[in-house]
Amino acid sequence: MTAWHGLVAKTVPTVVTGLVGAAAYEALAKARWRAATVTATAWGLRVARATERKTKQSAERARLAMADVMAEAVERIGEEVPAPAGAELTTTAEDGHADG
Repeated sequence: MTAWHGLVAKTVPTVVTGLVGAAAYEALAKARWRAATVTATAWGLRVARATERKTKQSAERARLAMADVMAEAVERIGEEVPAPAGAELTTTAEDGHADG
C-alpha cells in the first residue's frame, strides 16, 4: 500500500500540471487577445535582439580598448608583444619581414 501511495503522490501533481497547461494553451489559442499577445511577444523579441547587439558591440569596444592599453604598457616596459593566439606568421618575398 505504501508503494502505491508513493507512486500516486508523485504522479498526481504531474498529471494536474499537464491538464492545467493544456487548458491554458487552449484558452490562449482561442482567446480574442491572441493577436495582441503575439504582437507583444514579437516586440519583446525585437528589444532583446537589439539589446544583445548593443551588448556585443560594447564588449568588443571594451576588448579592443583593453588590448590597446596592454600593448602600450608592454611597449613602455620594453617587452616584445607576442602575436595573438591562432595568428599565422608569413614572410613576404618583398621585404623579408614577418606579417601577421
